[in-house]
Amino acid sequence: MSFFGFTEGIPQFIRDHPYPIGVATALGAIFLSAVYIYKRRRSKGCLDPTEFKEFRLIKKTQISPDTARFKFALPTPTSVLGLPVGQHVLCKGKDSDGEDAVSPYTPITGDSDLGYFELVVKMYPGGRMSRNFMELREGDYLPVKGPKGTYNYKPGQVRAFGMIAGGSGITPMFQIIRAILKNPKDKTKVHLIYGNRTANDILLKEDLDGFAEQFPNRFTVYYVVSEPSGKWSGGVGYVTKDIIRAHCPPPAFDIQILTCGPPAMAKVVTAHLNELGYTEDMQIDFNRDGIFYLLF
Repeated sequence: MSFFGFTEGIPQFIRDHPYPIGVATALGAIFLSAVYIYKRRRSKGCLDPTEFKEFRLIKKTQISPDTARFKFALPTPTSVLGLPVGQHVLCKGKDSDGEDAVSPYTPITGDSDLGYFELVVKMYPGGRMSRNFMELREGDYLPVKGPKGTYNYKPGQVRAFGMIAGGSGITPMFQIIRAILKNPKDKTKVHLIYGNRTANDILLKEDLDGFAEQFPNRFTVYYVVSEPSGKWSGGVGYVTKDIIRAHCPPPAFDIQILTCGPPAMAKVVTAHLNELGYTEDMQIDFNRDGIFYLLF
């Protein structure tokens, strides 16, 4: 029996059924429903904005004397964290007095990464929350809640970004940069200025240099260190008005300048941006968005 004139690829039990069209339609509906449910469950993500959920540390990699990269497993190999680009999570631990300590952190991964998420954390011995990361070992669990934050990046929302980061303030920038460059349909250009004390303090430098090499027409990075040594060829000192003028897109209605770093740096950079003509609408300060954690 033919099925709309075609039989190739149609299972025998459908072709032999007295009502093959009805059977095929029913099976198709079941299949589409299963796909919809699967995608909906996967896209929902593993985070809960009201309750802390525990995630197991599967890899800890030291990337500088006081900073490490932490990889946490999600419940299944196809699970997604469920974090909009530009937002962050809250992590919970105990302070030195045994009291609950909660601080915000920005994952450097996104929902295109299935089965895991990663944090880069600068750790301070006296930090209320970061001391927990110092003690965290592979196999341990970390309570996490989210998503949190008010900024939510959508592809193409601006023509270009200027990003100014200091220290571990690079993490929200890295999350957005990575999302943009992994999306071939997103034509947004990104210009990053990244300040640190020494060259050894530059976090994720290998990744950032790789982005610049792979996407030279979409991403540029300019490093600034206040204490250079050896054959340092980048910027020296602090992020100045001239550096911003040279390495960020000029003020325009379709650009944004994102900043995140130590409070003293953020204050100076904001003053520079105002003097250069960047309006309040053009500036996004992640410190004000509650994701800055260098003091924790």
